[in-house]
Amino acid sequence: MFNLDEFICTYVTKRPRSMFEADISDNSDELSDAIEGKSVLVIGGAGSIGSSFIRAILTFRPSELVVVDTNENTLTELTRDLRSSGSYVPSVFLPYPMDYSSVTFWRMFRAHRGFDIVANFSAHKHVRSEKDIYSVEALLRNNVIHAKGLLDLLESCPPKVYFCVSTDKAANPVNIMGASKRIMEDLIFSYSSSFPVKTARFANVAFSNGSLPQGFLERINRGQPLSAPSDVKRYFVSPQESGQICMLSAMLGGNRAIFFPKLQEQQMMTFDRIAEELLISMGYEIDCCGSDQEAIEKSKKWQAGMPYPVHFSPSDTSGEKAFEEFYVEGEKVDLERFRSLGVITDKPVPDKSAVTDLITCLDEAFASVHCSKAEIVNIVRGYLPNFEHLETGKSLDGKM
Repeated sequence: MFNLDEFICTYVTKRPRSMFEADISDNSDELSDAIEGKSVLVIGGAGSIGSSFIRAILTFRPSELVVVDTNENTLTELTRDLRSSGSYVPSVFLPYPMDYSSVTFWRMFRAHRGFDIVANFSAHKHVRSEKDIYSVEALLRNNVIHAKGLLDLLESCPPKVYFCVSTDKAANPVNIMGASKRIMEDLIFSYSSSFPVKTARFANVAFSNGSLPQGFLERINRGQPLSAPSDVKRYFVSPQESGQICMLSAMLGGNRAIFFPKLQEQQMMTFDRIAEELLISMGYEIDCCGSDQEAIEKSKKWQAGMPYPVHFSPSDTSGEKAFEEFYVEGEKVDLERFRSLGVITDKPVPDKSAVTDLITCLDEAFASVHCSKAEIVNIVRGYLPNFEHLETGKSLDGKM
């Protein structure tokens, strides 16, 4: 029987247990004080990271849990999983299939009169989500424009903690997704005088929903070939670790703190290596093909016992960064407080008017029928001078 959790521990993260286990144990009393008996709102809570965050905080027994997500099916499965696991579920547990930018959400929030802890995991997270002006608009509306509306709402009933996810791609961004998260950091920090805000930059979540490794499992299940870049290195954390780093950041971080995992460059993995290890662990030999089309044609004739067709090649799509980093020159970093976490501290309070002006500019640009992706890149570059967008004219959606 193939065990995905064991595979991740053995071949991807190469850690037999969570890297944050000791930090959670060291700070269990403080975590309990911060979570026990509190009301919690988790937006985007049915996704890979949001659901892992929920499982992490339930250990510390919050009194109320409201989960909002637009994906009704995954929200239902989360509810079934929590109810079937035998773990603690608060007496007030309300999963809502709704959009956090909707009027319905605002009415629910105001009727509840706010929450002690608000964690927002609703985000476009894939570089493939920026292939044209329409996908770029959807990404920036979700990650930035609608996020401002949520923060304005929170000011009416300030939480004790507000947390949302950033990404390692926010450090020296080369794609619009990473730049949107870097802008998001400034956006939330500009509200830090109204309520405490925290975030985390962390690595790829191994086999998360929609990720390329998760896609490998789907392709194998359908007898389809595997395709992956051979030159893109990434840091990985397990699904369990993804929720834990968010919990530690949200509950233990100071105002405007950015947490990140202490990972070394030698711990990076390439996607082709993960695909190879996955096939070998499932008992397959590997047939390396020269193109996607060759792999597809061979997969049509593939039968059990034959080598499995794959195609690995250098990346040639827009916005792909060859390596990842968690902080940049000039950011103050504390590497001593936690065993497995670094913390970017002393971030200045951004000029809220500058962030608001940027959002207004983006809104006005999107209102024009002549708006282009290049125009949006230039607007973002005007706010983030170090934004070096890598444009090749090719999108991940054009590849397997």
